[in-house]
Amino acid sequence: MNSLIKLELTRALRNRKFLFFSVLYPAGLFLLISSTSGGRDTKIPGSGLTVPTYMMVSMASFGALTAVLMGNSERIAKERENGWVRQLRLTSLPGRGYVLAKTASAAVVSLPSIVVVFAVAAALKHVRLDAWQWVALTGAIWAGSLVFAALGVAIGYLASGDAVRPITMITYFGLSILGGLWWPSAVFPTWLQDIAKWLPTHAYAALGQAIEQSHAPHTKDIAVLVAFFLLFAGGAAWLYRKDTLKA
Repeated sequence: MNSLIKLELTRALRNRKFLFFSVLYPAGLFLLISSTSGGRDTKIPGSGLTVPTYMMVSMASFGALTAVLMGNSERIAKERENGWVRQLRLTSLPGRGYVLAKTASAAVVSLPSIVVVFAVAAALKHVRLDAWQWVALTGAIWAGSLVFAALGVAIGYLASGDAVRPITMITYFGLSILGGLWWPSAVFPTWLQDIAKWLPTHAYAALGQAIEQSHAPHTKDIAVLVAFFLLFAGGAAWLYRKDTLKA
């Protein structure tokens, strides 16, 4: 399985388009949004955080989401279609090894997207936090991305090669926008705020925002992430077994 993880990492790092959208694109969006949404000291309503500080966590979460969701779903669907997954089943690699390799490689690739957004925020927008907060933010956002890595695996086994991109894009933009990663959910209508609070992306960003405020994460946000992880991972496992039986 280690060899497969190394192969997956090499393929991902050679994919310039993937690296652009997962690493540079979120940092660019951060600069755009934080520069056009008021001054450096402008506060986000209801959070007590400045625009750059708030959007830093949102865009770091968005970058990690891009890396694990977009990377996993399309690649798995295409590999199923071209017979690569079937070939791997003929080797000594256990079935779960393929899924774990995909998840592990996606998690590793998501780390640069988080670090680059943090570096841009600190250097260009003068975001200042304590050392423990930078470490805790990186760990929380990185660990939370596993929820969406599991979703990427599930979509990859659910959709065909032709259908996987539109399904992934709708899911990707829907979760990002409705979850408050592009704009604070505080600006949404009340009914939409009520929906956003139960989305995994909203809970995901809320972990980092709590750390920025030196607060412990809310139990509800952790529970939402755990529930969605179990749902996505369970769905991925069921779809994998179903795909294995068809083969």
